[in-house]
Amino acid sequence: MLNQDQIATTRQANLDLFFGLSSKAVEGVEKLAALNIQAIRATVSDTFDLAQKSLSVKEPQDWLALQNGAAATIAEKVQSYSRQVFDIASATQAEFARVGQAQGEAYRRQMQTVVEDATKNAPSGSEAAMAALNSAIAAANTLYETLQGAGQQAVEVTRSNLDMAAAASKSARRAIDPVLPAAKR
Repeated sequence: MLNQDQIATTRQANLDLFFGLSSKAVEGVEKLAALNIQAIRATVSDTFDLAQKSLSVKEPQDWLALQNGAAATIAEKVQSYSRQVFDIASATQAEFARVGQAQGEAYRRQMQTVVEDATKNAPSGSEAAMAALNSAIAAANTLYETLQGAGQQAVEVTRSNLDMAAAASKSARRAIDPVLPAAKR
């Protein structure tokens, strides 16, 4: 059983953990807010520039070329914005995962100590129950490691998909750029 000092230490550690994670979450929200403000400013500026350019266009082909160029630029900016959001979320998630892994390791060590103590003090004939308990703990550890690996794999797949979408966007932009001057003729 835990004594008062151990309970107080555990409470303090949990409080520190809670506020540490809360601080990381707030940092992530701050980064997202700053990114959103930057995106809004850029959107307003780009919209103004496009409106100014649209007013000076005389020919329908020129207007279409201007709109196509703007669409390609917007697609690239949306891609960049999505990547930045993903990076912020991924960094925040990685910090939570790091803390969770450390807590899981501490919990596993604590449970192993409890099981070892219980095994030492168990009455004779309880070997099967102790073996079952050890097996359950091992299975829980394996499940945790599998879920952690699957989560990391999902992050990597998402990152790969974003990279492929960015490459496709750049390829589309290169394909559109030569067509724009031809449309003006």
